[in-house]
Amino acid sequence: MDATLEAVKRNTFGRNEAGRMRRAGQIPAVMYGGGGEGVSIAVDPKSLLRILHSKSGVNTLISLKLEGAGDTRVLVKEYQLEPIAHRLLHADFYKVAMDKALRLTVPVHLVGEAQGVKVQGGVADFVNREIEIECLPADIPEHITVDITELMLNQGIRVRDLAAPENKWKAVSDGDMLLVHVVMPKVEEAATPVAGAAAAAPAEPEVMKKGKPEKEDDKKKDEKKK
Repeated sequence: MDATLEAVKRNTFGRNEAGRMRRAGQIPAVMYGGGGEGVSIAVDPKSLLRILHSKSGVNTLISLKLEGAGDTRVLVKEYQLEPIAHRLLHADFYKVAMDKALRLTVPVHLVGEAQGVKVQGGVADFVNREIEIECLPADIPEHITVDITELMLNQGIRVRDLAAPENKWKAVSDGDMLLVHVVMPKVEEAATPVAGAAAAAPAEPEVMKKGKPEKEDDKKKDEKKK
């Protein structure tokens, strides 16, 4: 997915300036790469959040429209969120060359219902939900689709089993890394009573009588009077 994000250069710095900028509807950011020093910029946090919440997320190839410098293709390197309200506070971008491969991590999506689940009563255990790949910026996939329909019980899919469409990307993660497999569901064992142990009868509750207890001497005096 491609996206467009407008940016302006900033020449003022410091905590107070960053606060003023955020109140004005922008956040401070830095663009790295290209063999030069980082360029201090400001961007609209709402526009950037829409990109980060898209299907491709941080892997979205962004056309950064910097005032006075034209368009630059970038990816989000990292970003900072306010811990309570989750507002964007800062972002870092890095330039990408469209003719040079880069490495990045992409999510794995499962499709289909495994035969080992449908017919044999197993469960699909999703072990690793993302892998590292290498590809050109224009070929960055939103996710890697893995079809598990033909998986039977005790069968799985590893990184080496993946095939890139038209060789647009190459897996970098270990080929033996397991992504998903079908296993029997775990059965929790019921607690087994100890052999020969007799069930203890519940003790009778002690009944407390109300009122002042009658003394033995008082009983004898009453008998003499009679």
